[in-house]
Amino acid sequence: MKFCRYGPQGAEKPGLIDADGRVRDLSGRIDDVTVAAIAGLSVDPETLPLVEGTPRLGVPVKGIGKIVAIGLNYEDHAIESNLPIPAEPMMFMKALSSLTGPNDEVMIPKGSTHTDWEVELAVVIGRIARHVEETDALSHVAGYAIANDVSERFDQKQRGSQWSKGKGHDTFCPLGPWLVTPDEVGDPQALDMFLDVNGERMQTGNTRTMIFGVAELIAYVSRFVTLYPGDVMITGTPPGVGEGKKPNATYLKAGDTMRLGIAGLGEQHQQVVAWRHLGDAVLG
Repeated sequence: MKFCRYGPQGAEKPGLIDADGRVRDLSGRIDDVTVAAIAGLSVDPETLPLVEGTPRLGVPVKGIGKIVAIGLNYEDHAIESNLPIPAEPMMFMKALSSLTGPNDEVMIPKGSTHTDWEVELAVVIGRIARHVEETDALSHVAGYAIANDVSERFDQKQRGSQWSKGKGHDTFCPLGPWLVTPDEVGDPQALDMFLDVNGERMQTGNTRTMIFGVAELIAYVSRFVTLYPGDVMITGTPPGVGEGKKPNATYLKAGDTMRLGIAGLGEQHQQVVAWRHLGDAVLG
């Protein structure tokens, strides 16, 4: 099944995507889309009320406790980044405050000149993963989604060794449009992926070229960080990021548009906007 959360920011309702790609209202069955609420849920989308129009889609699952990110997990991306190919998965954390809906605006940080794009497969954890074996790792998955691991490269690489400085800005983790259950996805290592900027294809890849596959990543991460239901792991990006463009790097600017997708998981569409003061606004 494909679960979503739709409606105004901060007031999203639970939804289900039917066979025609339409949003169905799930609020009569569950209060919100959480890992616990959807576990074992069986419902015929045709029996649910149809949501009219094209509502805003929010982050597709509520209750995310942390975002664990994997860097340089595609060999060609490591090469274009002028960084060594990792012998073990390279981990960092991405701030929860960077979460935003899949089609919400992406805001360039104040003073930024190096904001970049990264299409990634996101894995939502379904049950506690602590020192799990690789052979059992995929049984800990509640579903999959698309993430855009937006990155400010100067903050990431020129301000010391803490990648999180360039990864955690507001709006830097669009997630969705849906949470797709494993039975619909099948093999997570056989998914085509792409990203366009202003209609030009920048990234083309497939999850089969990951250096470390999803099962291996869950097993590895669970040795160092306990993964709880609702936690998100994003798994790296294929080549084609702006930083790696030749002869000159290319970065996002206000007015640019991004379109990205992964087979079976839908698409995201984002408008890039200039920095503005958000005050007490809560994203996600």
